[in-house]
Amino acid sequence: MMVLLKFRKFFENVLGLFLIGCLFSCKTEIKNELPVLKTGFPGVEMPEIWIDADTGHEIRKVTNRQGDNRSFYFHNYPFYFDKIKGDTLMVFYGDTADGRQLFSVNLTNGDTRKITGSPGEIRGEILGKKTHKIYFHKGNKLFSSSVDTGEEKLVYTFPDSTYASVAALNATENLLAGVMALKADHKVLDTMKGGRNFDNIYEAKILRHIFTLDPESGTLRIVYTENAWLNHLQFSPSDPNLLMYCHEGPWHKVDRIWTLDLNSGKSKLMHKRSVYREIAGHEFFSPDGEHIWFDLQIPRGETFYLAGRQLTDSTETRYELKRNEWSIHYAMAPDRQSFAGDGGDSTQVAHAKDGMWLYHFVPDGNSFRSEKLVNMKYHNYDLEPNVHFTPDGKAIIFRANFEGKSQIYEVKLRKTID
Repeated sequence: MMVLLKFRKFFENVLGLFLIGCLFSCKTEIKNELPVLKTGFPGVEMPEIWIDADTGHEIRKVTNRQGDNRSFYFHNYPFYFDKIKGDTLMVFYGDTADGRQLFSVNLTNGDTRKITGSPGEIRGEILGKKTHKIYFHKGNKLFSSSVDTGEEKLVYTFPDSTYASVAALNATENLLAGVMALKADHKVLDTMKGGRNFDNIYEAKILRHIFTLDPESGTLRIVYTENAWLNHLQFSPSDPNLLMYCHEGPWHKVDRIWTLDLNSGKSKLMHKRSVYREIAGHEFFSPDGEHIWFDLQIPRGETFYLAGRQLTDSTETRYELKRNEWSIHYAMAPDRQSFAGDGGDSTQVAHAKDGMWLYHFVPDGNSFRSEKLVNMKYHNYDLEPNVHFTPDGKAIIFRANFEGKSQIYEVKLRKTID
C-alpha cells in the first residue's frame, strides 16, 4: 500500500511538471506568434512587428516617435556602436516643432534620443562611426555634434556669397569634402525657361569647386574646379585620399562616375558610355573600397545591370537584372556576398509592371537569384526607400510611407514563414 501511495505521489509530481511545462510552452508560442498582414494595406494600422503576407519576411518599425522619420540616403552610412554596451545604433532625421532634427535609435532595444536641438532646419548626413561625430549644415554654417553627448561645435562658416554643401568624410575621419559655387553664378538659372529643373541646371555649366575641409583646424582647400554640375561626393571607405564624384545631369548625356586622387590631383573616369542613351549612375563604394558599383542600362530603360568597377585592375563585373527587379538604389552586404534593391514604381525608368518590392539579390553567374522581402504596393515612391544593410548583415533598413507618414522599418533577411 505504501509503495502504491509513493508511486501515485511521484506520478502526480511528474504530471504537474508536464502540465506546467506545457502551459509555459503554449504561452511562449502564443507570445511569439506574429500577425501575418498585407504590408501597408489601406485602413489597417500596422503593428510594431508583423510578417509580410506576400513574402513571409518579418518587418519591424524601427522608429517609435510621432511625425515623419527618415533614414539616410542609400550611400550615407548611418550606423555606429555603443562602446560600452556593444549595441548598434542608427542616426536618422525626425520632424520636431523646431524643424527637422537628428536622432539616434538603438536597434537592439528601440531607445531613441535626440542629438541636435537648437531651432532651425538642418541638413546633412555625414557620420563618423569612429569619432561618433555627426556633421550638418544650418544656413551657411557647418556644425558637428557628438552622438554620445550632444555637444555641438561650429566647424566652419562659409561666405554669404557662396552656396556650399559638405557631403563626405574620409576613412580616417580627419577630412571632409564638399562642393561650392558662387550665388551670383546661380542667378543664371532664374533667367532660364522652365526655372531650376534638372536639365537647365545641367545646361547652365556653372563653375563649381570641389573642396576639402579639415574639421579640426578649419582649413579649406580647393582641390578641383570645372564648369559642370559636380555632385554625389563620396570618400572611399578604405583609402582616405580617394574621392568619388559625379557629373550630374541627364544620365544619357554625361559620363557620370569619376574618382579624384587627392595626392596627385588627377581625375579618372570609371565608366565610359559606349552606345546611344546608355546610362550609369547611383554609384557607391563596396564596403572594402575595392569596387564602385552602379546602375547600368544599355541603353536606357531596355537592358538592366548592376555593374561593379574594380579599382585596382579596372575590370568591370555585370549582373543582369529583369525589368521588375530593377531598383532605384542598391546596397552591398557587409560580407560583400549579396545585394539589396529598393525596387520602383511604373513611372520610373524601367517602367516595371511589378517592380514595387524590396529585394535581396545573390549573384548567380551573370545574373541574380532574387528574393522579394517587402511588398511596397502601398508605398508612394516619391519617397525613395533607400535600403541599408544592418552592420551584422541580417536585416535591411528602409523608409516608407505606406502608413501615411514617413517611418523607418527593418526587414529580416531570414524568412519567417514559407
